[in-house]
Amino acid sequence: MNLTSLRYLVALSEHRHFARAAQACHITQPALSNALRALEKEFGMPIVKRARSYAGLTPEGERVLATAQRMLHEHALLQQELASSANHPQGRLQLGVVPTAVPVAARFAAMLQATHPGIAPVVRALSSQEIEEGLENLSLDLALGFTGRLKKGGPFAVLPQYAEHYFLVRRLQHPARAAGAELRLGAAMRWVDAAQLPLCLLTPEMHNRSLVDQAFAQVDAAVTPVMETNSVLTLALSVLAGDVCSVLPGALVGAVRSQGELEALPLVEPEMVTPVGFIYLAKARPSRVLEAALGLARDARWLREVARHSGALGA
Repeated sequence: MNLTSLRYLVALSEHRHFARAAQACHITQPALSNALRALEKEFGMPIVKRARSYAGLTPEGERVLATAQRMLHEHALLQQELASSANHPQGRLQLGVVPTAVPVAARFAAMLQATHPGIAPVVRALSSQEIEEGLENLSLDLALGFTGRLKKGGPFAVLPQYAEHYFLVRRLQHPARAAGAELRLGAAMRWVDAAQLPLCLLTPEMHNRSLVDQAFAQVDAAVTPVMETNSVLTLALSVLAGDVCSVLPGALVGAVRSQGELEALPLVEPEMVTPVGFIYLAKARPSRVLEAALGLARDARWLREVARHSGALGA
């Protein structure tokens, strides 16, 4: 058993497809399959369920996978510790982010890299479920996500960052044409009135969509979106390109504030406020890279930055 074969097994579990796993490992598919068969021969039992396509791991394979994840994590920690000093952490930080928090995460990653040039952040937009699984299986070091969905007494620790507020974003009837014109902040709109508009919303499996649906349900508004997407970029672009409106959290509204043809209306009655924070495994031994990231997340400089850019029209 060697670390390379274990990396192949972890890649297969993550990508759930032989060809994509091989591509991610920069090898051919036959080479990946041969390495996994060698593991099975070493253990004397099947690890991968055999079918025409990937069908998952056997119960024994799941145990091997869990050990592989721990071994690779400890190997990465050792590499970081040997390459780092107390004030100069070295290595990658795997950061999972819910899509609506990507603008904030991008600023955090850039500030982290500027503060610690030896750290190479890897920012991945993932669903809340994927984030929680990634933290537990050690493929993620840190996450920025919805903290309200986490169970008390669970395996995660939280650093609160900001509260997400919601806005109805639409095109102005008479868009501003002047150079430097910015998105306009309009008067408040009730959720029940927003429900009457042609809306582009996130797809139902996205946690942010469930929050939006809860707000509409509180006012007994039945909503049938005219468009759905799992891309937050598409939410904004659909408003720019067509006659649809969308519901965006403040961080995303701030990211499109240079668009003078748009206006954002705070949504009220009810006023939805969703806490967003950094999430990490409470009992896992943190790497020096993770310690540096958590230090920045608590730093007054960053907290001022996140306060400016998590609202609708950050200064």
